[in-house]
Amino acid sequence: MAFIPYSRQSITEDDIAAVTAVLRSEFLTQGAEVPRFEASFAALHGVAHAVAVSNATAGLHIACLALGIGPGSRVWTSPNSFLASANCALYCGATIDFVDIDPATRNLSVAALQRKLEQAERRGTLPQLLIPVDFAGLPADLREMRALADRYGFRILEDASHATGASYLGQPVGSAWADASVFSFHAVKIVTTAEGGLVTTRDAQLAERLRLLRSHGMTRERSQMDFEPEGPWVYEQQLLGYNYRMTEMQAALGSSQLKRLPQMQAQRAALAERYDGLLARLPLRLPARTADRRSAWHLYVVELDAQRTRATRAAVFQALREAQIGVNVHYIPIHTQPHYQRLGFKPGDFPDAEAYYAGAISLPLFPDMRTDEQDHVVATLEQALRA
Repeated sequence: MAFIPYSRQSITEDDIAAVTAVLRSEFLTQGAEVPRFEASFAALHGVAHAVAVSNATAGLHIACLALGIGPGSRVWTSPNSFLASANCALYCGATIDFVDIDPATRNLSVAALQRKLEQAERRGTLPQLLIPVDFAGLPADLREMRALADRYGFRILEDASHATGASYLGQPVGSAWADASVFSFHAVKIVTTAEGGLVTTRDAQLAERLRLLRSHGMTRERSQMDFEPEGPWVYEQQLLGYNYRMTEMQAALGSSQLKRLPQMQAQRAALAERYDGLLARLPLRLPARTADRRSAWHLYVVELDAQRTRATRAAVFQALREAQIGVNVHYIPIHTQPHYQRLGFKPGDFPDAEAYYAGAISLPLFPDMRTDEQDHVVATLEQALRA
């Protein structure tokens, strides 16, 4: 059997035609496609404002800035995420800290957050911003976090990079609870623009600040200028921004992909449910399911149950890779990385995240995955767990 990646983009002839049409048009950047993509995404996610950017890391960066994060600010996030969820705070000169995860959902733990906030209030070290992560596409406990944010006075920036199209308490992710939400359109994500990201918010002023920050802090809008413009060529730089714009080709691909979002999500969900059944009797901990939210199923992550198997994660990983199955591990806890250890963190600081990581393996899951490929993954995994 051919190599089976842990994830893979789904590209159709319609997607190719959409990109080709832009290549034949007058605008490759700063045309009509980006606003069209933003409007479509906002409508699907039930939110007023969507600001497209070059990638999700850029989105996290300028969202932090737009929310007032800078030197002296304190930002908390989950240790179980990609590096960008924490790096974005450091880009702004802020101090980063972590909150341990819930072992079942693998998302930032509300109970751990509550304890840490109580301690921080006594010490006078409350955070200005919390960045919960919708790990693997499962929305975090945002309602409870919002209540804590309102009580303790911090903002919420939801890292929904895995969660395009997911829902929470009957509402699309990115539409409520958080002050802003960031989505990723990397090639292996739910919807792809090859690279790309987007920030949603209900706050019009915040959205306008994000638009400035993504394009050098520059405006040509007369209403935003300090001085009366001499002519239509005049622009003003209102703040220090960046070149984080999305191209027209990326936006056209994204708009085409959004048309298939329900179909691709249904395919992911069906494969995840099938995994649940096929893996139920194996010595594994499977992804959590909760009745009040719907995962986007960006990842399907299992954990080896050390009480029921003597196989090591390294051995299982190697056996699957040797069988041409491109499993992966998401994620090495951020606080254990050398850069973060040099900031003062150390192994043992967030034991639930570290315990999860010790046994985690991401199995292949993507919309075009065939059932015979899935059967091959499960059979190989079962054999490896017996070793």
